[in-house]
Amino acid sequence: MTSTEEIQCESCGALVSVQKGEFTTRCLFCDAPSVISRGTGHRGSTPKFAFALGFSVEHEAASKAVAQWIGRKKMAPFGLQRATAERITGVYLPAHLYSATVESHYQASIGENYEKLTVKSGSNGGVSVGKREETEYRDLSGTRVAYVADVVVSASRNVTNEELAAIEPFDLGKLRRYSAVMVTGWKAEEPSRTPDESSRLARAEVEASIGAVLRNFMPGDEVRSLRQTTGFVEESLDEILVPVWVFAIRYHPQKPPLRILVNGQTGKVGGMVPVSWAKVALWIAVVAVFGLLLLAAPSVWSFVRSLL
Repeated sequence: MTSTEEIQCESCGALVSVQKGEFTTRCLFCDAPSVISRGTGHRGSTPKFAFALGFSVEHEAASKAVAQWIGRKKMAPFGLQRATAERITGVYLPAHLYSATVESHYQASIGENYEKLTVKSGSNGGVSVGKREETEYRDLSGTRVAYVADVVVSASRNVTNEELAAIEPFDLGKLRRYSAVMVTGWKAEEPSRTPDESSRLARAEVEASIGAVLRNFMPGDEVRSLRQTTGFVEESLDEILVPVWVFAIRYHPQKPPLRILVNGQTGKVGGMVPVSWAKVALWIAVVAVFGLLLLAAPSVWSFVRSLL
């Protein structure tokens, strides 16, 4: 099965190859940008995006942000700081914008701190009064209903949801109704995750934060033995496009390039950088030597003083 298809350039008539999963291209002969329409089926059709965010960060600014980000990775492999990007691509990445009403049924033990007066009789017949802090616990159960909006999850199998989360947030207040003009001239990818898959990812992301939300919501000074069950109703899911710079950086000829993402709207950088164990060992050795020098310092100074 081929991974490309051919379309005819509307400007010069030449045949242009397009990668499967993309719906924008540029003609190799006249450089005219095109947005491809594939008809109306669920698969193999042009996706019906609701909204899109435009690029605000230019190529040069994204490159500078990546260089600064790498510079802060002190335990990164040798050579990474000097490595250059093999490829830099600006792409409109498909995502799903999830919203829902969340019902959380909870049970917990709530602790209230208070000061208790203590009275002690002295040996001389006097009385001393003190204070002691104690905690009184009581059971609490109930239901919290909240509306969760604008959870962004990756709709691309090429970019994990964790990778996209690392460069969030996006300023969703700048979302605009999608039009082909917005993506013309850029790489743009079709969704490769189904709406059901994205909904499951979004629910898992919300559920991961429910515990902390409930703890902040509850009264009292302490919360323990928290148990909850969470349900989702009135769910909605919109297909959107978000701007991302993708950097492929090779720092070693025998190793695959690192993939680093940059939020094309805010410039936030994210990616997984491996740890150089050689650097870790060197750092441990330096700390150990420094510690030995500190331990030896008093005897060294005593010897020096004896010579004076």
